[in-house]
Amino acid sequence: MIFASVTNLLSAAEKSGLPLWECILRHSAEESGIDPAASRARMRKCLDAMREADASYDPQQRSRSTLVGGQAEKMRLQAEAGRSISGEFIGRILAGALRMGECNACMHRIVAAPTAGACGVLPAVLLPYAEKYGTSDEELVNALYIASGFGCVIAQRASISGAEAGCQAEIGSASAMAAAALVYLHGGTPEQMANAVAIALKNLMGLACDPVAGLVEVPCVKRNAIGAMNALTAAELALAGISSAIPADEVIDAMRQVGLSLPGALRETGKGGIAAAPTAMRFAASFFG
Repeated sequence: MIFASVTNLLSAAEKSGLPLWECILRHSAEESGIDPAASRARMRKCLDAMREADASYDPQQRSRSTLVGGQAEKMRLQAEAGRSISGEFIGRILAGALRMGECNACMHRIVAAPTAGACGVLPAVLLPYAEKYGTSDEELVNALYIASGFGCVIAQRASISGAEAGCQAEIGSASAMAAAALVYLHGGTPEQMANAVAIALKNLMGLACDPVAGLVEVPCVKRNAIGAMNALTAAELALAGISSAIPADEVIDAMRQVGLSLPGALRETGKGGIAAAPTAMRFAASFFG
């Protein structure tokens, strides 16, 4: 089973002589019992849905709690006005991540990638990258297969659930998937993709899942922006030839062990971390009456 480990994933592609994305496509279609063409059509729908969700953003809209809304527009205006420290491209990535996270909080239709709480990371890096480099939709679909292949390994060896393993399993996994996708789009090798996954996961190891009032809003939305930037950093390092000292499979296994070690208060219960801050607790009490 190729999704049991990153080692299996890369080995299967090497033995088949296929590009990694195509190897992932064929094996996932076979396991799902669907035609590869139908699988690709579904993945294209995911790409389209990401774009539609991004376009559906309304800067005037606020979540029911009023904690979330309008922040992505502030970031967009900052970048477009040339006031961003990091430049317009980075500003667009940050705005995109916030935008998608806000759309989720405001009950728009989004793509869980791999979860709803981490829905902003992948589109935040892929869509601006495509605009900057003129990437075709076919290549973006290929990149989504790369992301999903590594995501499947993480899900099988560890977890993508904040309730099970903390936010490292949600934003961390999304960031690792996005890092691998970026390496693919920029011409990197499968080994560099694996290194990017390992680096991205290590950077967010131990991240608690501590939503204020149990809502996927604070600090979740802003963590999408952090996850997107972490993905970009991991991809840049891997493309430069910088390897992870610890193999990706061992990093994923370590993430699982850290997740199992986290107390329940730090696993989406809204009882620890930021959720237990005095201001957060006062808000929760007022919101739920």
